[in-house]
Parts: sequence; structure tokens; C-alpha cells
Amino acid sequence: MTQFTDAARAATRALRQLFPETPLQRNDHLCQQYDAEIWLKREDLSPVRSYKLRGAFTALRKHLAAHPDQRLFVCASAGNHAQGVAYACRHFGVQGTIFMPVTTPQQKIDKTRTFGGDAVQIVLTGDYFDQTLAAAQTFCAQSGAHFLSPFDDPDVIEGQASVAVELLGQLGRAPDLVILPVGGGGLASGVTGYLRDCAPETAYRFVEPLGGASLTAALAAGAPDTLARVNSFVDGAAVARIGANNYSRLNWIDPAHVLLAPEDRICVTMLQFLNIEGIVLEPAGALAVDVLPDLAGTVRGKTVVCVTSGGNFDFERLPEVKERAQRYSGVKKYFILRMPQRPGALREFLMMLGPDDDIARFEYLKKSARNFGSVLIGIETSAARNFDQLFGRMDAAGFTYRDITGDEALAEFLI
Repeated sequence: MTQFTDAARAATRALRQLFPETPLQRNDHLCQQYDAEIWLKREDLSPVRSYKLRGAFTALRKHLAAHPDQRLFVCASAGNHAQGVAYACRHFGVQGTIFMPVTTPQQKIDKTRTFGGDAVQIVLTGDYFDQTLAAAQTFCAQSGAHFLSPFDDPDVIEGQASVAVELLGQLGRAPDLVILPVGGGGLASGVTGYLRDCAPETAYRFVEPLGGASLTAALAAGAPDTLARVNSFVDGAAVARIGANNYSRLNWIDPAHVLLAPEDRICVTMLQFLNIEGIVLEPAGALAVDVLPDLAGTVRGKTVVCVTSGGNFDFERLPEVKERAQRYSGVKKYFILRMPQRPGALREFLMMLGPDDDIARFEYLKKSARNFGSVLIGIETSAARNFDQLFGRMDAAGFTYRDITGDEALAEFLI
């Protein structure tokens, strides 16, 4: 037994002051689909709907034990870490100043305020997280507050390791495979740090969003490396640079065991869980189950634990999630059509639509053209193969069109 193992177990015991173990649930639907024992470690059912409370509470508790006169704590976060810090500050009766980007959704601001109550002050500053982080660190230096890192801190890592302590006890045996989402690396380094000592036969797969693959970049460079660009859609895991403490605990990973999840495919997974299971997952919370299709051969006949890391989903984003899921699944497309400016041309086009094709968008882009007008058209249908038939009919009729569904620049500008 290592010192880290002891610390992880101590952190787990201390967490019982706040909440009971999050459930480890066998998912019948996934078991049948993949011919495996698929279990979900439901971190989306913690009091703040994510595992982040574990690390925030542990780091705050240990700092207070060493510095009992410390009364002010600071963090920078746009979501789950902020809520965890707020909850922990109220529990310990200390003050927290939480810096959040100006662009943070109101729902997350309100939840943070609810969890913290009078114990927290929320400061909205910066359009981007890096700006928010810099402001928080400046405030710390000036006020003598203690900064609570979201992931790059040994005490936070110990707290996140409590996920592994619980799941091993709940399952009663070592799982064959654990699938972990990766953002800054706190959860992955904590869980693997514990299980590699207590369940050395367990294998791992790690999942990053395609637009925020900081672990992949670090493994390729041999050290933490800053991504030039990050897609912020998977906001709970869209981190430009993995933590130094975290990477030092994860540098043994085989790069082939780090999988990348496209943001639009994650939307498909989120909708499936909502519609089939009635489970609300945020984008980062869906990462571990999103890659199961890629691992179908690997997981067959095995006991697999997927950590669903969070469920803080703002339902105002649901239309965007549905839109992205439809485009990824191929049942919704956008294209620009050159429409002849003559009587009957629109009717000819409409007659080409199949019985399951529905116009979701129709907008003239050029209204002054004499011979042809460019039209932006969005079509929804029941099956992706229907578009092959539609485009075949359009080609036969001599219509000129351009499919822009996969053109990121045009789609962002026009759609």
C-alpha cells in the first residue's frame, strides 16, 4: 500500500461528511449492445452534479488543517469546479471568491451562487478563461487568498482518486477496463494512481474531445504542451494544457490508448442517453460512453466501468446539441442551391423531395440575380441514405448545388 493509496482512502472517508457514494450502476442497454458488463460510475449524481466537488473539498480541507487561520479561497472556473468550491466553502464556513468568464451561462452562475450562498462572491471578468485565470491569480497575490486549482494540485488529485476507491468497493472486484474522460487530468491521474496500486490487472482507455486533446499533445511532446486552439463545446474537458502534476502521473500511458471524441458525435451520445435512459449528461460527462462503439471488440465479454463525470447541462443548449447530432448522423444537411429565376423552378425542386424529407431552412442569399438566385436550404430526413436519392434526382434534373454541411467556415457563417 502506497502513501497515495492511504491518502485517497482518507479523502474518501472525509467526503462522507458531504454526500454518500455516487452510484455504480449496471446499464442493461449497453450490456446487451456490447455483449459486456458495462457499469456507469454516476458522478453526475453528486450534490453538484460532477466529480469536481471531491477535489475541491479535499484541497480545501487539507489546506485548512495546515493553515487554520486561512479564511479566503479563490478559484477560476466556468462551471463544475466553481460549484464544487462554492459548496466546500459553505461547508467549512470560509469565504470564497470565484472568478468566472463574462460569457459564463447564467444557469452556471446561479447554481454556483446557490451552492455557496453568503460564503462566496462571484466576479465576472474576461471573455476567455485564460483572462479569468490571470485575474484570479492577481487577486490571490494581492489579498493573501489561497488558490484552489481545478486539477493541477496533488490534493485535488487525491480527492478525485476517491472515485476509484468507491467503484472498487462497490464492484467488489477489479474491473477489466476503466474508461476515463480527460480534461486537465485530475480525474484520470487520481483514479489510475489508486487502481494501479490496488487493481494492477485493470486496463484503461482515456477519452479527450477532438478539439481539446491536451493529453495527446503532451504524450507526443514528452511534456505538457499548450494547444494553439481549443474547441470550447466540451467545456468541462476543453483544456489547452494538461496540468504538470497530472502529466507526471500519466506519462506512462500508451498514446494508442487515448481516444478522441468528435464534438458532434458526443451530441449523438448525449441525446441517446437522454431519450433512452433518461440520463442528463453534459458533453464532458458523455465522453467515456461516447467511445464504446470504437471499443466494441475490446470490451466484449469484459467488465467495464465508464465514469460519467458530470451532468451540468444547460437545456438552452439542447437545440444546438440536436442540430449537431443530426448533422453528424447524416440526417440533416445544408446546401446552397442555384435556383433558376423562372416560374415553376421552385415547384420542380419541391417535387424532388422524398416523403421523409422536410425543409428546415429556406433562405434566398441573392435576391437581385436575374437568371439564378442562390438559396440556402436545410433538409431533415429520417435516414442518411435518403440524401443519396435526393441528390441523384437533383443531378438528373441539372440543378447546381453545394453541400456545406461539413464546411466549418461556411456553416458557422451561414447556419
